[in-house]
Amino acid sequence: MQDTIFALSSGPPPAGIAVLRISGPQAGGAIRTLANRLPPPRMASLALLRDPADGVALDRALILWLPGPGTVTGEDMAEIHCHGGRAVIAAIEAVLDAMPGLRRADAGEFTRRAFEHGRMDLNAVEGLSDLLAAETQNQRRAALSMAEGHFSRRIDAWRERLLGLSAMAEAALDFSDEDDVPDAGIEKEIGTRLAGLATDIETVLGAPPAERLRDGVRVILAGPPNAGKSTLLNALVGRDAAIVSAIAGTTRDRIEVPAAINGVAYLFTDTAGLRDDAGDEIEAVGIDRARTAMEAADIILWLGEADTMPRTDAILVAAQSDRLGPDRPGLPVSAHTGEGMPGLLAALAKRASALLPREGDLALHRRQRILVAQLSDHIKAAREQRDLLIIAEELRLARSRLDELTGQASTEDMLDRLFSGFCIGK
Repeated sequence: MQDTIFALSSGPPPAGIAVLRISGPQAGGAIRTLANRLPPPRMASLALLRDPADGVALDRALILWLPGPGTVTGEDMAEIHCHGGRAVIAAIEAVLDAMPGLRRADAGEFTRRAFEHGRMDLNAVEGLSDLLAAETQNQRRAALSMAEGHFSRRIDAWRERLLGLSAMAEAALDFSDEDDVPDAGIEKEIGTRLAGLATDIETVLGAPPAERLRDGVRVILAGPPNAGKSTLLNALVGRDAAIVSAIAGTTRDRIEVPAAINGVAYLFTDTAGLRDDAGDEIEAVGIDRARTAMEAADIILWLGEADTMPRTDAILVAAQSDRLGPDRPGLPVSAHTGEGMPGLLAALAKRASALLPREGDLALHRRQRILVAQLSDHIKAAREQRDLLIIAEELRLARSRLDELTGQASTEDMLDRLFSGFCIGK
């Protein structure tokens, strides 16, 4: 019999209300022990909770009894909505901990049980993880879409199409001499359907990745020493994140600062000033790291001369326009006076919108993209084949990639890493 687990599922105390969640075969017994009764299923009931050891009152709380399997974990569950003081929570947890068959939940264990009982697939789990970590509205929308099963329903549709194609290929192989099975036309029909499926899969693969939503659009501020990079970084993120000095070579290493601006997550990076004659070995290393950062940048804000721009798609910024004047190539910006800052933010937002998933798009993680790419490869291989036996095998392999996407064929190590990232009580 599986252990019954419990944990605080609401925020850390003190709080107005705390929610203690219990899941497993002893969930109903735990509530009966505390409240001396079991309330009607799925109806909140007010009860005085007592310590069964001595009858001392613990708290007056709302209790809920949620019999499985129609629960979030797929097993019997109960909830206690008590006052959110530290002493109240500690007293109730101590009583639960002393009950036979009950133990404190591990990180992510409630969600893992939901996955194991088929209440969520792996994509919904990953979406829930992103939803808990979401800090911008774009992150929230994409994570909620994944958690609500939008991608999983797309996978189900792919599976149905693959099953239909597999059935056609098997019929052609096994019953080609029967009158009610098409002969030569079936290969053409399989090819047509495979082409449509390949297009749908490539559309999903072509969407921007979820990591850019989660980690932020990578914006590198680059240029020669004393070009105003650190001052501009501080103005963009709204705080003194980088040291500002008139001494050349002050910034010697990359300074990364995450910031959310108008609902978009960015990762701004201040870099060492680029010059050929580095003052010392440490500055030379910083310059090398600056060049490496620019190679991986989504957007470069170039604060140097126009003819030295590192990439044609860099945004040329005529920084320090209050001191050096606005009559220079590039977007005139003064971090001190605020001149040009709205225009710079608008340019960043326009670039970011092209790099981020649009509302309604599926934003896939690296694990998902790898498996969808492998799925695409099997579809491509099937389209290139004339031998129906090999086509049938490629379709079978394609279906196995779908099983990996939903978690029906996942390694224990991968699952352990995923669920360990959740908080206790989720």
